[in-house]
Amino acid sequence: MLADDLRIMAPRESEWFTLDARRVKAFADATEDWQDIHLDAEFASKTPFGGTIAHGFLTLSMLSAMSYQVTKELTGFSSSVNYGFDRIRFVSPVRVGRRVRGRFSVAGVDEGEGWLDVHWDVEVEKEGEARPALVANWITRFYLAEG
Repeated sequence: MLADDLRIMAPRESEWFTLDARRVKAFADATEDWQDIHLDAEFASKTPFGGTIAHGFLTLSMLSAMSYQVTKELTGFSSSVNYGFDRIRFVSPVRVGRRVRGRFSVAGVDEGEGWLDVHWDVEVEKEGEARPALVANWITRFYLAEG
């Protein structure tokens, strides 16, 4: 897929992912972030959130799995890497057990020798809720296949 094709690509959505207690606990263990707001239902029930919430960084890290789904049909590239973010905002928390999905739109494409940087406007929506969990401008570098 060429840069011009990417520029006119329609927005794409990932499948739904459940941020259940098992996933939240695994993320807490991997990052050593064991805040009670994420893991202790009794404590969390007394907070403004009314229950446990997923880590914001867990929600953010799910972008990788989501992006694989929306970019799997892109051709002409040998590999891709996470190049960074221009903006990330955690708009509203995700209650543990809820489902989220990513909506990806191409905001721009930069071209270099042998690579393309795709700037994605990303919104992680929560099933059945109007406010997104997060919004971001994420950059993925795609390396062009040779030949």
